[in-house]
Amino acid sequence: MQSVKRNYMNWEQLLSLRRQGDKNKRLRNEQDDTRLGFDVDYDRIIFSSAFRSLQDKTQVIPLSKTDFVHTRLTHSLEVSVVGRSLGRIAGKKIIEKYPYLKEVYGYAFNDIGAIVAAAALAHDIGNPPFGHSGEKAIGEYFKTGNGLRFKNVITEVEYQDIIDFEGNANGFRLLTQDRAGVSGGLRLSYATLGAFMKYPKESLPKKPTKHICDKKFGFFQSEKQNFKEVAEDLGLPSRSNNESISYGRHPLTFLVEAADDICYTIIDFEDGINLGLISEDYALEYLIKLVKGTINTKKYNSLVFMEDRLSYLRALAINTLIQDAVSIFIENEESILNGTFEVSLMDKSAYKAQIEDIISLSVQKIYQSQEVVEKEIAGYSIISDILDVYIGALMGKKNDNTSNYHKLILRTLPGVYQQTNTSIYEILLNTCCYVASLSDSAAVHIHNKIKGRQL
Repeated sequence: MQSVKRNYMNWEQLLSLRRQGDKNKRLRNEQDDTRLGFDVDYDRIIFSSAFRSLQDKTQVIPLSKTDFVHTRLTHSLEVSVVGRSLGRIAGKKIIEKYPYLKEVYGYAFNDIGAIVAAAALAHDIGNPPFGHSGEKAIGEYFKTGNGLRFKNVITEVEYQDIIDFEGNANGFRLLTQDRAGVSGGLRLSYATLGAFMKYPKESLPKKPTKHICDKKFGFFQSEKQNFKEVAEDLGLPSRSNNESISYGRHPLTFLVEAADDICYTIIDFEDGINLGLISEDYALEYLIKLVKGTINTKKYNSLVFMEDRLSYLRALAINTLIQDAVSIFIENEESILNGTFEVSLMDKSAYKAQIEDIISLSVQKIYQSQEVVEKEIAGYSIISDILDVYIGALMGKKNDNTSNYHKLILRTLPGVYQQTNTSIYEILLNTCCYVASLSDSAAVHIHNKIKGRQL
C-alpha cells in the first residue's frame, strides 16, 4: 500500500491567479472585476480550436444525425453551467466560513463559481473521437496492434501513457503545452488548471489505492514538469514517497466532477428517451423517484407534451442533485482539504440508489444499444488505421526512409504534429494526440481518404 502524506491545503493558495511564465504574483484585490482572471480562463477555452472540435465529437451516440442528441460540446456547456452553480453556492459557504478570503485578499463567492465553470467547460477537451471507445482504441493499437512493436523502445511509464491513453491527460497537454511562439498553451490560471486536474498522478503505478485520485492518471510524461509546477504552486499535498508523482486533488475538482456526474446521469438519460431507446412511462417513473420531494404535481399534470414533462423533471433533478452535492462538499470540507476524502461527492449522495437505477438503465438501453456498439466497432478500425498510416510516415521520416506515399501522407498532417527530431515517445504521443484532436466526421473522412474510398 502506498504511503500517503497528510497536510492541509489552504484556500488562498488554492485560488491562485498565477499563469505559466508569470514573474510576479497576481493579487485578487488588484483584479479588474469587469474581466476577472478566472473569466479570462473561460473565454480562452471557449475560443480555442480544441473546444470547437467538440461540436462533432460523440457524447453518447456516435455520428448521430438527430439535432437533439448531445455532443461533447453541448455536454461541456451544460456541465459548465451546473459547475458554475455548484461553485457559487459552495463559494458563498466558503467565504462565510473564511471571511479573511474576502477581507484580506478580495475573493468573492463568484470567483469560485468562475473557476469551477471554466474547469468544467474544459473537462472533455482532450477526449478523442467516438467517445470513451476512442481512448480504448488508441490504447489497443499499442497494446495488441501494430503499435506493440514500440513496447521495448520506450520506457515502461511512456508505454503506459499510450496503452492507457487518457483524455484527461491529453486535456492537460492541450491546455498547457508549449508550441513555437506560444508558451504555456492557453495560459490558464493555476486555480482553473488545478480544478481541471481530476487524477493528479502519472500513469504508473496504476491504481495504487482505491482513492478517487488514483482511478486514472492526469498527465503524460511530456507534461510532468508542468503538472508538478501547478500542483506545488497550489499547495496540493504529495501522495507519493517514490519517484512517481502523485498529489491530492484540488478541492474544487470534486465540484467539477459532480457537475459532470449530474449531467451525464440526467441528460444522457434524456437523450435515450428522445431517441426512443427508453420508453417515456418507464423513464419518467425513474426521474419522479429522484424528485418526488420537490415536484409540483399540479404543474406536472398540466403539461401536455412529453418534451415539457421531461424538461420539467430534468430541471428539478439537476437542481436537487446540485443542492445535495454542495451539502456533501461543505460537510466534508475538512477531509477534502486534508486529502482524506476518497470518493466522489455523488458516491455520498442521498440519492445514490436513484442515480444508480438511472445509470443502470442507461447502460442497458443506451450505451449498449446496437447503434452505439456498431459505431464503436467502426471507430476502433478507423482509429487503428489512421494511427498506423501516420506513425509509419513519421517513423520513415525520422529514419530517413520516407517513401513517396509517406511524403504525401505527411502533407496532410498539421505542422505541429510533423516534428520528428525528437524521441520516439514524443512522435508516438504526438500522433495519438493528433488522432484525439479529430472530430468524429473528420476521422471518418481521413479514413476514407487513406483507404482510397473518397477522392
